[in-house]
Formats: sequence, C-alpha cells, structure tokens
Amino acid sequence: MRHTPEYVFDDVEGIRALVRENPWGTIVSFVPGRGLVASHYPLLLAEDADGIVLVSHVGRPDERLHELGAHEVMVIVYGPQGYVSPSWYDTSPAVPTWNFAVAHLHGTPEILSDEENLRVLDRLVAHFESPLPEPYLMRETLENAAYAERIVHGTVGFRLRVDRFEAKEKMSQDKPAEVVDRVIAALGEPGPYENPQLAARMARVHGREGQA
Repeated sequence: MRHTPEYVFDDVEGIRALVRENPWGTIVSFVPGRGLVASHYPLLLAEDADGIVLVSHVGRPDERLHELGAHEVMVIVYGPQGYVSPSWYDTSPAVPTWNFAVAHLHGTPEILSDEENLRVLDRLVAHFESPLPEPYLMRETLENAAYAERIVHGTVGFRLRVDRFEAKEKMSQDKPAEVVDRVIAALGEPGPYENPQLAARMARVHGREGQA
C-alpha cells in the first residue's frame, strides 16, 4: 500500500468497526508453484477475542486452492470509497482524487472442526437474517437443521487471528475545513457521484457527524 503517513489508520478498535460495518472480504494467498490466489467471502469478528480475530468459511475446493492453514493469507476489507471531483473544492489548482477506507489483515488461518464450522455458519446466517421481519435461521426447524448438517461438509471454516495489519483511511484530511465541508455536501447531493456512505464516513472522521 502506498506510504502516506497522513492517512495511516492504526486503531485496532477502528479496524474491528470497519470489519463489523463491512463484512465482506477478499482472501489473498501466495501459493508456491501456483502464484496468487484470491477468493471473496463474508466475514465476522470473533467479538469475545482480544485484538482482531476473523471467522468465516470457504467453499470446497477453495481451501485446496489456497492451501488454507498452511501459510499466511491477507484479507482485504473495504469501507466506503468513491470519486472526489476537484470542482467541489472551489480552489485552484486542484486535481481529482479518490477517498477510501481499506485494511490489509495478515495471519495464518486455523481450520475449524465441522462442529465449529457449523456454529460459524449458523452465526453468519443469523447475523445477516436478523434485520428481516421473518428471519430464516439455519436450525430453526428440523428440516433446516438436517440440511445444515449436510451442507457443512461442502465448506471449510476458519479462524484468522490477525497478527499484523496495514490500513489507510483517506478522507480529505489534507484539505482545509471549508473544502471538507463542500466535499461532504457534494457527496450527499443527487448526481452521478452521490455517495452518502462516504459522506457519513468523512463526517465522522472530521467530527461533523450531524453534517452528512
């Protein structure tokens, strides 16, 4: 990742929040003789663990493609991101840019037993179903429970304790307050680059939560 000290994002609780709010990750491995391998899966935090610990699963045969558990992987998690036009700055000179929040999380996965994997799958489904008026739960009925017991063998669960990470949060920290205000306002207006999620993130970073 580009070395930009002003955008360094090194707060562990902030990274945990980024994962919690954006539970979709890219898993990248370097496999000897095969090169780079990438897969994309939902992620959850092990909330009761210290530090940053991720739990998820991959479908077979992705665990063989990654040689999962045999070496370190990098998991990439994105927060809000989007284009920022220099026309919003009302200053000159100015150039286009892109604001974003992203974290590269490194660690060696621990493969879960089928029983542990089933608990993770159960938690994943419950997590994403809970906002719905009639949530579909994996083991809510005997039929669902029997199906869950069958499909668990088609996935491999893992726990990833993050032992190092690199993260950046570029939210116009290098711009004057009046420019930040104009960018937040522009991102909230209807148009091709309307981006309320990015506006809200910028407002939070700059202490303007009521503005976005």
